[in-house]
Amino acid sequence: MEYISTRGQIAPISFKDAVMMGLAEDGGLLLPNPLPSVDAATLDSWRGLDYQSLCLEIMTIFANDLPGQVLNELISKAYSSFDTKEVTPLVFTGQHYILELFHGPTFAFKDIALQFLGNLFSYLLEERGQSMNILGATSGDTGSAAIYGVKGKENINIFILHPRGRVSQVQALQMTTVPDLNVFNIAVEGTFDDCQAIVKEIFNDLEFKTAFRLGSINSINWARVLAQVVYYVYATLNLQLNAGAEHVHFSVPTGNFGDIFAGYVAKQLIRPAIGRLILATNENNILTRFVLEGRYAKSKVVSTISPSMDIQVASNFERYLYYLYDRDAERVRRTMAQFQKTGEIVFSRQERQQVRKDFASASIDQDQTINTIRECYKSTGYVLDPHSAVGVAAAEKLSASMDGQPVVCLATAHPAKFPDAVRKATGREPERPVAMRGLENLPSRCRILPADVEIIKKYVSENALK
Repeated sequence: MEYISTRGQIAPISFKDAVMMGLAEDGGLLLPNPLPSVDAATLDSWRGLDYQSLCLEIMTIFANDLPGQVLNELISKAYSSFDTKEVTPLVFTGQHYILELFHGPTFAFKDIALQFLGNLFSYLLEERGQSMNILGATSGDTGSAAIYGVKGKENINIFILHPRGRVSQVQALQMTTVPDLNVFNIAVEGTFDDCQAIVKEIFNDLEFKTAFRLGSINSINWARVLAQVVYYVYATLNLQLNAGAEHVHFSVPTGNFGDIFAGYVAKQLIRPAIGRLILATNENNILTRFVLEGRYAKSKVVSTISPSMDIQVASNFERYLYYLYDRDAERVRRTMAQFQKTGEIVFSRQERQQVRKDFASASIDQDQTINTIRECYKSTGYVLDPHSAVGVAAAEKLSASMDGQPVVCLATAHPAKFPDAVRKATGREPERPVAMRGLENLPSRCRILPADVEIIKKYVSENALK
C-alpha cells in the first residue's frame, strides 16, 4: 500500500514513512492509494473475530510494510491498557445502540488511536535509531490521550497546545498533572482553531520541522484515522451476526471530521454493510451547513458544553474533499489556498448531491443536548456525556430516514469527564472511574502562552530533544 498527498506534490511513500511524516510535506494530508475494499468472502471470515484479531486483519491491509508479528504485538500492547476485553463494547440501552469508545486510560475515544500510535512511534524510532518531538493541538481529549500514549518514553518529547479555559476541568487536569519530564503542556490564549492553525503553520515550516524532528499525533496523522476504522467494522459485523442487521448506520459527534472520515473509509472497505453516516454537530456547525447547504464557511467559534466539538476549521475535511473532487489533487490545492484567503468554499449542485449521499447531518444546540442526557437517563438509566448526547439527538432527529436498520451512536467520552453538564441534566454527579479520582489534588504543570506562532516555536525549540 502506498500513500499520497491530497495536494499531489509528493512522491508516493510507504505506511511507515506516512506515519513519521504526519502532515504531507506539500501541506496536504496523506491517504492510502487506492482506498481498499474487501470481498464478501473476506467479510464472512471476519465475522466473530475479537477486536484485536479484527484490528490485525484490517491494519494488515493498510500497513503491509510492517511485519505481521510486529503489528500484532503493537495491537496487543495498545489495547491491553483498556478496561474491557471487547475494547469498544456495543451496548443496547433499550432505545439506542451505543458504541462505547471510552474504555482506555483517559476515558475518551482518542485512546483507541493514540495508544496504538504511541507504541508505533516507539517501534519506528527504535528501528531507525531516531528521536522525535511530538507537537499537537487538542480541543480536550486528544491531548491527554496522546500524553498517556508516550509519557515516560526516552526518545520522545511531547508538546500539547490546548485553548486556555476552553476545555473541561477534568480534561485540563488529565493533561497537566502528568509528572513525566518529557511532557510539555501549553495553554494558548485563544481558541482550538488558533491552536490547530499554529501547529499546522509550524509543520509547514519544513526547515523547523526537520531541525527538530517534529511528529504529529493529531488526526492529520493517517495512523489515527486507521485505528478508528476498526471499530466501525467491529460494530457492523457484531450487529449483522447477532441482530440480523442488513446494514448499519452510524451517528458520529463531529468536530474535526477525523472520526467520521474513519467511518467513510470503513464504508468503502466493507460496503454495502455500512449505510448512512450521520454527521452530528453542536452550534459550531460548519460541517452541518456544508452537508445541508453546500457551503463550507467559517464563522465565530461558540463555547459549548461539548467543548471537544467547538471547532470551525475541520482539519480532516481536506481528505474528504479529495474524493469529492474525484481525486483531483491540483483542484484540492487551489481550493484550500482559496479557503485560506476567503474562509469559504462553495460546491456545485452535483457535488452537493454526492455529499448528501455520503452523509446525513443535524446540528444540536445545548438545550437539546441537556434534554437528551436527561431523557436517556430517565428512560433507560444510561448516562451520556454531552458529546455522545449530540450524536444520540441527531440520530433521533433523523430516525425517519434510517430505513428501519440499526443506528449506532458513538459514545466518545466517559460522562465523568463533563460533570457539570451531566449534573445539570440528571441532578446527580457522574461517578468517576478510580483513575480519575483525586486529580485536583495532584501537582499541575502548564505554560500559558499567547496565540503566536513564533513564541510557540521558541518554547518548543528550547525544550525539544536535540
